[in-house]
Amino acid sequence: MATLTSQDSNAQARVYFQTPPGTEDTEVVQKQGRVTVKYDRKELRKRLNLEEWIIEQLTDLYDCEEEEIPELEIDVDELLDMPTDGDRASRVKDLLVDCYKPTEDFVTALLEKVKGLQKLSTPPKKNEKSPT
Repeated sequence: MATLTSQDSNAQARVYFQTPPGTEDTEVVQKQGRVTVKYDRKELRKRLNLEEWIIEQLTDLYDCEEEEIPELEIDVDELLDMPTDGDRASRVKDLLVDCYKPTEDFVTALLEKVKGLQKLSTPPKKNEKSPT
């Protein structure tokens, strides 16, 4: 289970994972190792930085604490699948429909940051052939 916490308004959000009861530390280390093998570590770091930036921007836009941000999900992979920036901008604006502050600067900056990302997909297993 992941928990998103922030200790004060100036601190950036961090995700903490709870270890299931009865799980030994060696199992956790092995699972973490598998994650970094499946996905490019640099790409994961970019995603984490983007998510932290989004949370920071949303707290400013909604003028509230992180825990009080309305429930909305900005799916980066969904945005990357869209054919045009216009479609992406429209999708993000639809998600921010309840925001009373101007969102144009946020949408523009988000689209610029998304351009540098790759879609995260699970790479094929070693014994599976990739489609050609």
